[in-house]
Amino acid sequence: MAEFWKSLPSWVRNIVVPVIVLILAWNVVGFVFGVVGALLSLVLKLLVVVGIAAAVVVLVKKAAKS
Repeated sequence: MAEFWKSLPSWVRNIVVPVIVLILAWNVVGFVFGVVGALLSLVLKLLVVVGIAAAVVVLVKKAAKS
């Protein structure tokens, strides 16, 4: 691997490889933020559904008492 790296022209080692690494890193960071955002969105939706269900249960219990 070291021989392959040394056989590359200097402009490839100094410009092309870092740009490719930056693009890959940006895509990985975007993927991670996308997954975390989707999970947070799912959790918020579940909390809203649970809250609505709890309110319905409370209202039904109040209505049953009266």
